[in-house]
Amino acid sequence: MSIPLPHTFVDWTALRNFAALRGQLRVSLTPKCNEKCWFCHNEGDVPPPFAYANRDARPRPGAMTDGDFLNVLRELMEAGLKRVYFTGGEPLLSPLARSVLTRLPEHGPDTTYTLITNGSLVRRNQEWLATTALDKVKVSLHYFSDESLTAIADTRIGIATILDGIEAVREMFERVELNTLVQRENAHELRDILAFALERRLPVQFVELVDTDFNADRKRSAIGTQSIIDHLRTLTNDEEVEISGVGQGRRIFRIDGIEIDVIHRELGRHHVGQCGTCPVRARCVEGFWALRLDHAGGIQPCLLRDDFRMDIRHLLGSPEAVPEVVAQHVTAFTEGTL
Repeated sequence: MSIPLPHTFVDWTALRNFAALRGQLRVSLTPKCNEKCWFCHNEGDVPPPFAYANRDARPRPGAMTDGDFLNVLRELMEAGLKRVYFTGGEPLLSPLARSVLTRLPEHGPDTTYTLITNGSLVRRNQEWLATTALDKVKVSLHYFSDESLTAIADTRIGIATILDGIEAVREMFERVELNTLVQRENAHELRDILAFALERRLPVQFVELVDTDFNADRKRSAIGTQSIIDHLRTLTNDEEVEISGVGQGRRIFRIDGIEIDVIHRELGRHHVGQCGTCPVRARCVEGFWALRLDHAGGIQPCLLRDDFRMDIRHLLGSPEAVPEVVAQHVTAFTEGTL
């Protein structure tokens, strides 16, 4: 890992370019989840289904307090990061969720806070969630029946709880979106999920599998998005492709003003210098599109490479130093010198 340079030599260009290209800061509040979705990447930590099946494989121990999260978040936003996503695991399982989400730093009109949740715990947390400064909530809806929910998430939660959680979110927030991983287990329900979203005027995003070492034994479940694309083309002629910015390209459909995104690898991704010699690039469908701040005090620019994760625990007492170190790390990653 590159040694931080003196303050006067910090080059902010790469970090600010990343922010300008709509790069995300993903804040993982906890690795724990009440579902065990087979495809979970857990933001680079050990995912729940793998930890459940392998008792010796444990997620990283927590090191961040609510104050640490808020301080680091504030400093990184002041450095220019504008799109903040709160994730997990299931973020509402974190004992810090309420304290963090109800005390978010004030932000300008070009900055957004988004909560990503499976929806199962929203109703019981509705009272305090309604007081937060969240701009948007994104609910993962990879299933539309108890049968597919069990097959995909290996949970006793019923689909009625998930759907009620979506309704609870709609009662609180104007901006609500759905996201669905396309797979064999839900292929027969994709049109139902789409109809559900359109009826409630909710944008929905259909996504292809992100390959990781943890889901390698389930490749048979991964399918492409062509079938849902073909169906969408029977519903609308309003279609465009967006490949600017960071992350995968997306195909955008609009139906009665509702935006439906389809993200698939054929549209490319945003690779940078470090990606040039990466041994896992062939199966990378994301490239560099997010910085992940995790509950264990690490920041990671690449989902598939733990060796690029930077430990910032020693900086938590001086959070104002975090942006400079992160800027240097992003510069080295972008230039391929890590």
